Amino acid sequence: MNHFSSLACLITISITPWHLEAQDSSRGISCEGIYSQHLQGFCFDKTGAIYWSFTTTLVKTNSRGQVLTKLSVGDHHGDLCHRNGKLYVAVNFGAFNDREGKADSWVYVYKASTLAFVTKHKTPELIYGAGGMAFHDGKFIVVGGLPKSTQANYLYQYNKSFKHLKTHVLKTGYTEMGIQTAAFIDGHWWFGCNGNMLLKTTRKFHLVGMYDIEAGMGIAGGTTQAYWIARGTTTKRKGCTGRIVPATADRTRGLILRSQ
Repeated sequence: MNHFSSLACLITISITPWHLEAQDSSRGISCEGIYSQHLQGFCFDKTGAIYWSFTTTLVKTNSRGQVLTKLSVGDHHGDLCHRNGKLYVAVNFGAFNDREGKADSWVYVYKASTLAFVTKHKTPELIYGAGGMAFHDGKFIVVGGLPKSTQANYLYQYNKSFKHLKTHVLKTGYTEMGIQTAAFIDGHWWFGCNGNMLLKTTRKFHLVGMYDIEAGMGIAGGTTQAYWIARGTTTKRKGCTGRIVPATADRTRGLILRSQ
């Protein structure tokens, strides 16, 4: 695997009330409960609440991972982001990774306080299936599936009303089932793929790093220069669990997990 050099600064953690909570959870934060399908992504709000997407269940927890509310949703709800009191979730009801483009891609919007459904936006540009998303600087970036042998990934940019503005091409080579998760952290975009692959780009989506890190279940920033990566388990006849672990930036390895 080829690696790109990347610039990283010495991390200085800013102290906020919920970040103190996170520091006390140096081994990670587990989401309470067992779910029928695996973790697709997570995000935070400014109060410290954590939002988890388990494919067919949305879960809101406090900063310790204790469930506050949850909602059954359609298969497949993917990675999600929080903005102005709402949750935005990348959703696909069709086929993923199909070369003929048989996806049925959407962004579903929920009220963060209660997880009540608000509205939905069609995103037909994601012909291989919407699977992840993030928001920064007035724009949503939605990512998703990829047919085998396709040698680039695609980042679909939308405005706040979900008008498609531009499609960015990342010359990454093929990554397993495309890009699963997305986040903007510490001045860079980060994109998690299956199969131990984490991508890093500039604000303008120039690829600057590819790393041997599994982030396909979620990556998010809690505060400036605070990184979290998701982990999960799947047990036959029992179900799936999710947890997040803190990470720090590294010049050559991208991110280093503080705990597994």
